[in-house]
Amino acid sequence: MRAESASRAESSPRADSSSGAESGAAWDDGLIARRVSDTPAAEQPAVVEPRASGGPLVMPLAYDGPLRSRLDALRELVGLSRARLDGKTLAEAGRVLDEAAARRRLSGQHTVVAIAGATGSGKSQLFNALAGVTISETGVRRPTTASPLACSWSDGAAGLIDRLGIPPRLRRRPAQSAAADGQLRGLVLVDLPDHDSAAVAHREQVDRVLALVDAVIWVVDPEKYADAVLHERYLRPMAGHAEIMFIVLNQVDRLPGEATDQVLDDLRRLLDEDGIALGEHGEPGAMVLALSALTGDGVGDLREALGQFVAERGAAARRIAADMDAAGWRLRPVYAAHRRTGLSEEARDEFSARLADAIGATAAGEAAERAWLRNANRACGTPWLRLWRWWQDRGEPPTGRLSPRSQTDEEATARQRVEQAVRTVAEKASSGLPGPWAQAVREAAVRGAQGLPEALDDLAARAGLPPGRPPRPGWWPAAVLVQAAMTILQVVGGLWLVAQIIGIMAPNLGVPVLLMVAGIVGGPLVEWGCRIAARGPARRYGLEAERRLREAAAGCGRARVLDPVAAELLRYREVREQYGRVMGVGGGVR
Repeated sequence: MRAESASRAESSPRADSSSGAESGAAWDDGLIARRVSDTPAAEQPAVVEPRASGGPLVMPLAYDGPLRSRLDALRELVGLSRARLDGKTLAEAGRVLDEAAARRRLSGQHTVVAIAGATGSGKSQLFNALAGVTISETGVRRPTTASPLACSWSDGAAGLIDRLGIPPRLRRRPAQSAAADGQLRGLVLVDLPDHDSAAVAHREQVDRVLALVDAVIWVVDPEKYADAVLHERYLRPMAGHAEIMFIVLNQVDRLPGEATDQVLDDLRRLLDEDGIALGEHGEPGAMVLALSALTGDGVGDLREALGQFVAERGAAARRIAADMDAAGWRLRPVYAAHRRTGLSEEARDEFSARLADAIGATAAGEAAERAWLRNANRACGTPWLRLWRWWQDRGEPPTGRLSPRSQTDEEATARQRVEQAVRTVAEKASSGLPGPWAQAVREAAVRGAQGLPEALDDLAARAGLPPGRPPRPGWWPAAVLVQAAMTILQVVGGLWLVAQIIGIMAPNLGVPVLLMVAGIVGGPLVEWGCRIAARGPARRYGLEAERRLREAAAGCGRARVLDPVAAELLRYREVREQYGRVMGVGGGVR
């Protein structure tokens, strides 16, 4: 049936031999379809478009600066997102880039306009009326248009028609009178099959060609202008393409009195509900016209509007811009954050503090402080007290060293703390991000957490206190000498008393007792004074040990977790800025 229709489209208008009366008058079925009157213009033979090799020079399409910038941003956006988003999500953006590049290589002096409509809307009649010659067959049998037909008003459009996949046998030229006036010079008009055709192949043809043309004329009739298929499948999804759409109410000759205005008002209401801006009062948007392709009423207005539209040479760029807008809105859920994103300094500090607590930085600092005080007491204490403490500390580990965290329960607790810290910082960093980028942030944190507890243990061992005794301040030797003097006084006084008791020396209890009391009282006093003086240095020594451990833990956590997370956040900020440029927002989107 498609081949039969194509052969009919290539031939001149057929004559109905069975009924001579019908050939002389317009045939009217009342509602569905009408046959074009046998006017002299309609009897002119359709001219097949020549494909001469030596045709005129065709200048390629040139996009302006803002559109080129948006296309470059979309290309960069797709490149940055390939590792984070699946191919299905980026498919529409990739198609827009491919079509923009393909259209740019073709003629910039031509505008491709498709005529689309439902069964019986009269789009083929309108196609013939604009061309001034019967090119597309009209009639009662549906669907009549089986394949797209192209009519070019000037040479050099072969590349554009090749892109639509229309073979040479379905390419035509308008009547000589229509081509000579130059009003539509540069127009390539395409008659599409019915978008509501029962043949699936026809609907596929419509969808394919509509994605490639520069503009579209939607032809509706008084019966089907509110058809749900038209509005839900085509007009509503293409609401962003309003500037390249014409909405034509055909067959107004069938409407009595003021019914045309009423239908137009209702059509405008439906278009407004579809979100389509109307180009009225000088505003950009779709143009709504009423005409009758059968009687020619209003066709001149459409021809004039098409002439101005084609003369602007901006339909192709507006189509690409609208396609980019549509693709951008589809991508909005994967690029636009729900709120301000990023990792605050407070969250970073909290993560570092959690890691430091996991390796026991606070406990290590307190242990270092106690070790410093113990060393001070041993150095400045009385010999008798030092001997007693030595006896008590024989079984304890050497002072000045960190106690090993080798017990199973301690290791398990530390690992749990590290894992909890990583989960917390990952959740804070990914909060508010779109799903794919939040997942990328969490995966980066998990990868960095692998081996983190072992690395922290190794850093704790290397960044802890050095082996041996803690360093001593400069006043320690003087304190040791004073304590030694107190000990000597005790010894001298004791020996003196012993000598008096055994009779070696004359009895004189005052001096030796005074010496012994001075040594016995002075030793603890010196030790107490040294302990008071050692508190400050011991505290600073413990804080320094804790600081070293905290810095080591923070550096390890930063290198393994925070830096990869920050890299993912930076990548998201880059793609968000590119997405903002694609959508025409210089500062990006939040």
